[in-house]
Order: sequence, then C-alpha cells, then structure tokens
Amino acid sequence: MKQDITKLASSNDISQFLYNIYNKLYEFWGPQHWWPAETKFEMVISAILAQNISWNSVEKAICNLKRANILSIEGILQTSDEKLAELVKPAGYYNQKTKRLKEFCNFLKKEFNSDLEKLFALDISSLRQVLLSQKGIGFETADSIILYGAEKPIFVVDSYTKRLFYRLGLIESEKISYNDLQAIIMANLTPQTKFFNEFHALIVKHCKEICKSKKPICNKCCLRLICNYFNE
Repeated sequence: MKQDITKLASSNDISQFLYNIYNKLYEFWGPQHWWPAETKFEMVISAILAQNISWNSVEKAICNLKRANILSIEGILQTSDEKLAELVKPAGYYNQKTKRLKEFCNFLKKEFNSDLEKLFALDISSLRQVLLSQKGIGFETADSIILYGAEKPIFVVDSYTKRLFYRLGLIESEKISYNDLQAIIMANLTPQTKFFNEFHALIVKHCKEICKSKKPICNKCCLRLICNYFNE
C-alpha cells in the first residue's frame, strides 16, 4: 500500500501528530455529541439519507418520517413508494433513497429477523462486508453505521478528513483512497469507539466552520501553528 506520508517519517511521529490534532480540536470545540439520533435505527436511516446532502436536509426528512409514525422497519416497508419518497424528499435523490431504505429494511427483516442488534453483533470485518454488500452503501456510510450505530471502533473518512490532513501535511494529496487513509489513521491510533467518534465529529465541525474548502479562516484556526497550508 502506498502511504502518502510526507514530513512524518516514523509511526511515532504520525501517532503523536494525530493525537496533537485531536487534543487541539477538542480543546477548541469541546464535545460534539454526534451522531444525533434517538435510536440506533434512526441513526442507520439518517446515515443512508445523508449521502450527498446537508445534515439540515436529513433532519427534515427524519422529522417527516417521525410525524408519519413510520420510522421503523415495518413502517417503512408498509409505506408506498410514492408516500415514502414524498416524506424523504428534503434529503434529495428521494426516489433513489426510497428504494435504498426499502432494500435495507427488507434485508434486515429477511436476514436478521428485523433485529438490528443481531446485525450489530457481527465483528467489525464481517459487519463491514455485509453493509458494503448492500446496494447504495459505500465505505463512508458503512463505517458511519459501524462507528455510530454498532458502536465499534472504526475511523470514518470523508472529504473533510482528506482536506484537513492534506493541509496539515499528513498526506500528499486529497485524492488518496478512502481505505489507504483509513489504514494510516487506524495504524497509528488506539482503537477506541468514543475517541474515534469524537475525533471524526471534531474534524467535520472544524472543516465546516474554519478549514473550509474555499476561503478557510486560517487566522482563527487552532491548528495554524502546525499547518503546512497556513505556513507556506
């Protein structure tokens, strides 16, 4: 595997750098209390709805499902495609996401007797493989479900993670593959669910508020003293 590491030559350097990033972000932003969901099933459904859309839009769709009293496996399966599509419309790609929700609920019903905990009882590797076998569930969605739903230690990578670590100088390119970056991170951090949860949430928060794709607010960044982008 090609590890796109630049100035950090040793594993100890990488590990220390990652923990330093986490500590600075946590001190600056505080706990993020993520993923915001009342149940594990709601978390899974919101993860599927969250693909290619803002969180505010996901919240609107989830609220619609709750108001219609169908935020359950049977509730979704017994609702017509037309009605379900209308309810999840705020989350975008509503016809496609309607299909994905029904396929996933059918899968849970047939393979796990509608028991999400039976699915989550699988080890991380098996659970990831099963989730990725479902149409429309990619690496980020699968790992989000594993981390935030099943509460198992796997690091979620997204565009925010790639942007931040590229600007800080940890990786050479934002085009690094999902699995390669995840492998680098997980090889250099102690696998702890709460820690991975908080770290990922802090990265998302920081990149939305400070380390923006365009016009980052570098003068307010708590990481600026260790950032290649700022110090170039």
